[in-house]
Amino acid sequence: MRAEDWNRVISGFLSGKGSNKHHKVRRPAHTISERAPSGGFRVQTLSACRGGDTWTDTRDTRTVPIRDQCSMGNLIKVLTRDIDNNGGNFFLDFENAQPSQSETAVWEKVNKVLMEARVILEDLQAYRGAGEEIRQAIQSPGVERVQEKAWSAVVPLVAKLKSFYEFSQKLESSLQCLLDVLTSSGSTPTQHLEQKQALARQFAHIMHFTLRFDELKMTNPAIQNDFSYYRRTISRMRINNLSGDASNEVNNELANRMSLFYACATPMLKTLSDATSKFVSDNPDVPLENTTDCLSTMASVCKVMLETPEYRSRFTSEETVLFCLRVMVGVIILYDHVHPAGAFVKTANIDMKGSIRVLKEQPPSSVEGLLNALRYTTKHLNDETTSKQIRNMLQPN
Repeated sequence: MRAEDWNRVISGFLSGKGSNKHHKVRRPAHTISERAPSGGFRVQTLSACRGGDTWTDTRDTRTVPIRDQCSMGNLIKVLTRDIDNNGGNFFLDFENAQPSQSETAVWEKVNKVLMEARVILEDLQAYRGAGEEIRQAIQSPGVERVQEKAWSAVVPLVAKLKSFYEFSQKLESSLQCLLDVLTSSGSTPTQHLEQKQALARQFAHIMHFTLRFDELKMTNPAIQNDFSYYRRTISRMRINNLSGDASNEVNNELANRMSLFYACATPMLKTLSDATSKFVSDNPDVPLENTTDCLSTMASVCKVMLETPEYRSRFTSEETVLFCLRVMVGVIILYDHVHPAGAFVKTANIDMKGSIRVLKEQPPSSVEGLLNALRYTTKHLNDETTSKQIRNMLQPN
């Protein structure tokens, strides 16, 4: 379904007008439930108690008003569309979907990576750098005590940076595992999303982690400063035939790869974009639209939730909003890298103007990193086929 058709249907039901003039909309106290006739859409918000960031599995389904303490748990079940032309509808449950027997093997493999993702984000958020020690070492090049202090401060930090880089490779592998299932032949992409909702949920969490990681990295210049100092010091030590702790040393080949990784404005997103493109090229037997339809459907779901006041007003936490924003931006960028014409052309199954508008309606401090991701990590933004209006919308203020 085209993005403009999606919006027309949604706006029709919000105004109480569907294709069936006798249709009535009921709004319970703690849910939003818009049900259309065959081929329509429905969005339902369920209250769920927070269990820590976006990783909770705890749900509160009591019919009471949503309370402020239920923050990230207000994840949305979104009914996307009729999949068999006979009124069969399905939910994309981004929070509570549990794996079926056929999903279990892949789900367990990816879940281990997502559990580690929590630790990675905590470590990155706590990363303070060795700026002061490095500054003193540069100012006092001949004072051995100062040099040793700086080195002792930098080495464990570089070990952290190494673990972040190595985790990006695990995330790449997990993404490709999910794509392999969600785009396989035998079912349409929409049917895959219906029947494998636990894996679709994991896909959304990978997108959320990726954008959150890159937001934190972009606002922490100490990362590149620390690693640059480490490489300079290692080179000097080798020239002078000195040795540090070999167990903590990053070899030259790995250091080069890490430098390229951290030099990117959004390193984790670039990793996944490259992985998605590689998945498509390595699987020529899988129709391209299997992948692009999966991505565009997720983008449309998030956009509708974010731009519709009727639904947005039920969010009791900005974390819920940020989750949807990150997933939306992440899948748009992946789509732009995979689709030959990209996400910015008029024929794309993504409402790019509407998506950018939703981003710009948020507090600038919350979305600047996401806007930068669209500006600098997309592939087709500067193509001639991209409208001037879209380019202007993405111009930095």
